[in-house]
Amino acid sequence: MSKKIALVTGGSRDIGRAVSVQLAAAGYKVCVNYFGSKDMADETIRLIKEAGGEAISVQADMTKASDVQQLVDACINAFGPVIHVLVNVAGGLMGRKPLADLDEAFWDSVINVNLKSAYLSTRAVVPHMTEGGAIVNFSSQAARDGGGGGALAYATAKGGVLTLTRGLAKELGPKGIRVNCVSPGMINTSFHNTFTKPEIRSNVAAATPLRREGDPKEVGNLVVYLAGEGASFINGESVEINGGSYFA
Repeated sequence: MSKKIALVTGGSRDIGRAVSVQLAAAGYKVCVNYFGSKDMADETIRLIKEAGGEAISVQADMTKASDVQQLVDACINAFGPVIHVLVNVAGGLMGRKPLADLDEAFWDSVINVNLKSAYLSTRAVVPHMTEGGAIVNFSSQAARDGGGGGALAYATAKGGVLTLTRGLAKELGPKGIRVNCVSPGMINTSFHNTFTKPEIRSNVAAATPLRREGDPKEVGNLVVYLAGEGASFINGESVEINGGSYFA
């Protein structure tokens, strides 16, 4: 395991950070992608190294093919020619807009950061994967239930990630590369600190059978499982992680 390499897009904060740290704890060398905050990426690298792991951080806009290629090149130059695991966490709501206010530019930006980014990174990484490789995409409970108010573009993009996952599972399966998806519900992250009102969060937590929000580390644990040999016959699946608030 110590020689395996994982690339995590959007890996510097919240769920992405938890995924990066958990993969490192499992023995992977981790390439942590970030877009906006080098400080957050540096903190993620510090946490990984503090735990005895090995990682680098690379700034890249995952909606741009040239940036994605530079990220992949940096990962390979640092750790070697094979990328064993790709985790596509990069994404975000970016704002809540009802249809009447949903202009074309905003629609495109949400689709690009959530769906196009996963396509671009997968296309760039797969040539460096071998049999036994694993891709874990990130969808959302919003893909199943349509999302909360003003989340039409986000829910649509995450629905696209589900379909992308299944199509890739069929195409890459014969090469021994598995593709699965994680679909979180309400997880305690800055995403909801920014976009979800506290009273709504409280109501959702109260209505969840486990009576709480999820923790990013719990999502990270699931990703490590899907990336590893214990999930070797799981392919094209979307795993809901929402405390029982929604059943697919």
